[in-house]
Amino acid sequence: MELFYRKLGKGQPLIILHGLFGMSDNWMSIARRLAERYTVFLLDQRNHGHSPHSDEFNYDVLLDDLHRFIVGQNLSQVRLIGHSMGGKVAMRYALNFSSRVEKPVVVDIAPKTYTHPHFKLFFEALFAIHPERLTSRKEADDILAQKIPQPAIRQFLLKNLVRGKDGRFRWRIHLKAIYLNLPKIMEGLRDIRVFDKPALFLRGGRSDYILDGDFSLIYKWFPMARIETIPQATHWLHADAPEEFCSHLEKFYDDKRPYPEKS
Repeated sequence: MELFYRKLGKGQPLIILHGLFGMSDNWMSIARRLAERYTVFLLDQRNHGHSPHSDEFNYDVLLDDLHRFIVGQNLSQVRLIGHSMGGKVAMRYALNFSSRVEKPVVVDIAPKTYTHPHFKLFFEALFAIHPERLTSRKEADDILAQKIPQPAIRQFLLKNLVRGKDGRFRWRIHLKAIYLNLPKIMEGLRDIRVFDKPALFLRGGRSDYILDGDFSLIYKWFPMARIETIPQATHWLHADAPEEFCSHLEKFYDDKRPYPEKS
């Protein structure tokens, strides 16, 4: 599958992979800062953003999409930043193509299987919206508000609702395929390989996606990983604390030690 992407800057190649319900546009402010030092590729993963839709949606095809992109761009070695679902794609790519990856950054996701109940709530709220019946975005927001009280989360989800030239609303994401394949996206790692180079796992202090009890699982596959926390951030670290987020990245990237200390 040929993915939509945005390209910024000049330098060593760096790829950013968004999470579930996300898109490349969510990461533009971070990408602009990184573009001062890197050639940044912002990808829309399949069934998201401007990339094509497919009923097939699991980590095997997401991994294949990423590999085809990297090969197609003639990139011999890349740095990866992956958030949530994108973090699991980044982990898998690092494990399967370790020679192509340098200093991967995994944002607020562990290599375990998740059963977060709020995803069920998100889908219930999203399926309650019938885009073809809408006359305004406010109508959609009012529907979501019945189940999702947080305005920031509603705004994030509603970025996937777009209005065509004919004035009609439609979903940009392939909502049905994502819903039907959600158990596959919640799955943890099963790889037998190990990534024996530096990696950074960055978590939000107000998020429960990476718990202290997950550290041993992270070190199982990424024995040289650093695990760091931005205390005031939720699951969306890059949006909640962009300055601190970039500071952690720069510190990790600038550290030349071959064996960084575990934190």
